Amino acid sequence: MASTLDAVVVGAGPNGLTAAVELARRGLSVQVFEAAGAIGGGARTEELTLPGFRHDPCSAVHPLGVGSPAFRAMPLDRHGLEWLHPELPLAHPFPDGTAAVLARSVGETAASLGAADAAAYRRLVAPFLGRWDTLAPDVLRTQWLGLPRDPVTWARFGLFAARPAGWLNRRFRQDKARGLFAGLAGHAVSPLTGPATGGIALTFAVAAHEVGWPAPRGGSQAISDALGSYLRELGGVLHTGFEVKRLDDLPPARAYVFDTSPTALARIAGLGNAYRGYRYGPSVFKIDYALSGPVPWTAAPARRAGTVHIGPTSGEIDAALRAAVGGQDPSVPFLITAQPSLTDPTRAPEGKHVFWVYGHVPNGWEGDATEVIERQLERFAPGFRDLVLARATAGPPQLAARNANYVGGDFACGTFSGLRGVLRPKLTRVPYTTAHPAVFLCSSATPPGPGVHGMSGHHAARTVWRRLRADD
Repeated sequence: MASTLDAVVVGAGPNGLTAAVELARRGLSVQVFEAAGAIGGGARTEELTLPGFRHDPCSAVHPLGVGSPAFRAMPLDRHGLEWLHPELPLAHPFPDGTAAVLARSVGETAASLGAADAAAYRRLVAPFLGRWDTLAPDVLRTQWLGLPRDPVTWARFGLFAARPAGWLNRRFRQDKARGLFAGLAGHAVSPLTGPATGGIALTFAVAAHEVGWPAPRGGSQAISDALGSYLRELGGVLHTGFEVKRLDDLPPARAYVFDTSPTALARIAGLGNAYRGYRYGPSVFKIDYALSGPVPWTAAPARRAGTVHIGPTSGEIDAALRAAVGGQDPSVPFLITAQPSLTDPTRAPEGKHVFWVYGHVPNGWEGDATEVIERQLERFAPGFRDLVLARATAGPPQLAARNANYVGGDFACGTFSGLRGVLRPKLTRVPYTTAHPAVFLCSSATPPGPGVHGMSGHHAARTVWRRLRADD
């Protein structure tokens, strides 16, 4: 009879792999089961268009990855992970050919916003500079469990974090600063009036100054491969191409840790309506391009940036987000774009480039947003279409087919509207536990939420460890 494992992890995304590593580091026997043919989940790299063009189907740029307390505690560089920093983390162009920038330097960022808002921006970020090593663990945790490492800094951050981005934008007078801040908040896929959207924008801004917005050499798959390699070194076992439909499909274990959506966990573990009413949020329409040259941005700073936001104003960004949340077809989308081949020549043949872009659409939307996205790109990069060698498009149905966690194409694994951005997956003291004492949840449906940082897996693993230790 097979011996009982200490832990089985279902799903080999960044959180599942992090949970597995954390448990294996504590000497536990761990096996991971992944339905896809390769590990990675939302951190993968594939040739989606033409040979030699390596695209990231989901995540591409990782400010919370390079700054993750979980990843920083692991020797991932020894397992092939190398971060590449663009000259500018982010550019936010405007129709007149100028741009606001989010630079590593606070001074350069402030100067790009204009004299009327430079001082206000400096005052906003100043209390948090030089404090990333304590701020990041405090931000990327379950807020109601334990005490912050730096209570004073966290209290100051909390004054902003709970507020809507639209409210914080009142401290700025002009469109450049307001547009830049709104674009940062837009990563939450929630209207700018939503609670905690200000905290998300501020976190991304501080991260740019403290740790940058880099991409891994070779693509996001490098993060997953490094985690997988480290797990194997620790004695963990990875199984791919293994779809789990019920707990009986898995070997006996003391704990089962799910890097899945809450509703998938309930179905597989037989928990019935444990997550009834769990709401999934809007989706995106994503296009990966193979280009014959770099994107011809009118604004010069955008030609040096790893990430480019296309809004441009806070009003346009908010309208696009509201349309996606409200179930409306996109007309003038807010675009988040990435151009990793500017800093990583391994991503495309010599002289060629890969380009990554998405605009927000309603959950489950079945339309084609290629035209409205490219119209918006041409607005800020005339001649863009002339550079397109090939494109790979994916709307909500395709995103959901690629990754079962993306219900209706929601890559955030749950809506951020109202308090649901914090109380994930439901109101409970320990969000990583379930009604089944041996079943746990570690996906981005749990705090601190979406992003390739592994912190949901880190916190879930600590919960599992405490439970197993108490049972010994």
